[in-house]
Amino acid sequence: MSQAAAKASSGPGSASDHSGIPAPDPGRWKALVFIALAQLMVVLDATIVNIALPSAQQDLGISDGNRQWVVTAYALAFGGLLLFGGRIADLWGRKNAFLVGLAGFALASALGGAATNEAMMFGARALQGVFGALLAPAALSLLAVMFTDAKERAKAFGIYGAIAGGGGAVGLILGGFLTEYLDWRWTFFVNIPFAVAAAAGAWLVIREPEGGRNRSPLDIPGVILSTLGLVALVYGFTRAESDGWSDTVTVGMFVGSAVLLLAFVLVEAKVKAPLLPLRVITERNRGGVYLSLGLAIIAMFGLFLFLTYYLQIVKGYSPVKTGFAFLPMIAGMITGSTQIGTRLMTRVAPRLLMGPGFLVAALGMLLLTQMEIDSSYAALLMPAMLLLGLGMGTAFMPAMSLSTQGVEARDAGVASAMVNTSQQVGGAIGTALLNTIAASATTSYIADHLGSATSRSQQQLVQLEAMVEGYTSAIWFAVGILVVAAAIALTFVNAGRPGGTTVAGSGAGSGSGATAEDELPVPVIAH
Repeated sequence: MSQAAAKASSGPGSASDHSGIPAPDPGRWKALVFIALAQLMVVLDATIVNIALPSAQQDLGISDGNRQWVVTAYALAFGGLLLFGGRIADLWGRKNAFLVGLAGFALASALGGAATNEAMMFGARALQGVFGALLAPAALSLLAVMFTDAKERAKAFGIYGAIAGGGGAVGLILGGFLTEYLDWRWTFFVNIPFAVAAAAGAWLVIREPEGGRNRSPLDIPGVILSTLGLVALVYGFTRAESDGWSDTVTVGMFVGSAVLLLAFVLVEAKVKAPLLPLRVITERNRGGVYLSLGLAIIAMFGLFLFLTYYLQIVKGYSPVKTGFAFLPMIAGMITGSTQIGTRLMTRVAPRLLMGPGFLVAALGMLLLTQMEIDSSYAALLMPAMLLLGLGMGTAFMPAMSLSTQGVEARDAGVASAMVNTSQQVGGAIGTALLNTIAASATTSYIADHLGSATSRSQQQLVQLEAMVEGYTSAIWFAVGILVVAAAIALTFVNAGRPGGTTVAGSGAGSGSGATAEDELPVPVIAH
């Protein structure tokens, strides 16, 4: 669409061009700023609290056995309710869901910052998860319906992908600063200005295209089965990390999750208005994206944890210095997402960015398998993190965009929720699986070497060596997982180059608006 045509339309009821395709919203780039701000708040919240956890635990008198609930309460509510949140966004309208999500997240953060005991803290974290599950799919689906030109979409998703990938590392830096120089409570309070700024901006500039709501009745059985199934799955992996894979409750959670999710699929195949229309996940490209992205997150989440411990415990870095040590990864993600991914996305097929991107990240992981107690940050850790960031940034951006391409407007929220679900479940699996592998290797190393250590200093050295042995053993698995993610992206994702076409953004039309030259229609946001 020409710039003149774009300028000709300036309001919610803007005119279409002669082809009947609505002109893009003139406020879409301003809207991107506030959507990105909200996404950053949600993503960094997954890691910012980790840095503050030891201080919060001491202040509130949380036992070692219960401290995991500060992280788990958030993960369970967020992971379990994402599909429901996505469907609510489709039902209420994405802008409304976005604003309610922001307001609720801010209130929950204020409650967490003011917590006086562990129950109040756990409740606040669960509430953050509830409103995060409404906010995250609303944010991504707003991008999907507002950016309909392929080249503009590439830029918008490049920025979004960089934030989705790098936000966790930003959380580590911010968490370190706030904990060291202010107080752990500020890791909660910092969300309030984020939320207020994002909500005020969204209220003023976001104009959601008309005709995209899904007003069909809510699928209550689907909501119950999916929420319980996902909660059981996430909790099963959390239990596995703390109590072992053979623990009765852990096994019961996995069995229960499998039964509930199977029942969910059977229900969705039969009901008239399903919570998750199976057409969203059975489409080859989207299925490939959800699967490869989930696997990549498994590898990444475990790595964040190991590197944080390695830098603080083995290398003796302060929380702030640890956060800054992750800067090369953030720089790599921003470069990979906004420069490599955005520039190439309209020129090559998505799989040719996703597959090589995951392989470059695997190469970064491979370098980290060489970690030792005295490894040089500049010679080993920095180049490894740079490669990881470049690879993940390059792969994340087309994955985020492709996950909502071709979906009808009524399914945009649910399709967006599936991306977030694959990330949340991947994070839970990654933390538990890789932690278990690391713990097993560490225990084995100590059993083999501690006997030969006679002095106290030698024993401490063996324990540090054992920790590093555990981390590198787990990172080998992460390398393999990323290679599998690359293979899935290269084989499942068969979409062609998006091209530079503008496609329908709203309204009652049903065509994609793509020309015959395009191998892949950019999102058909019309029904």
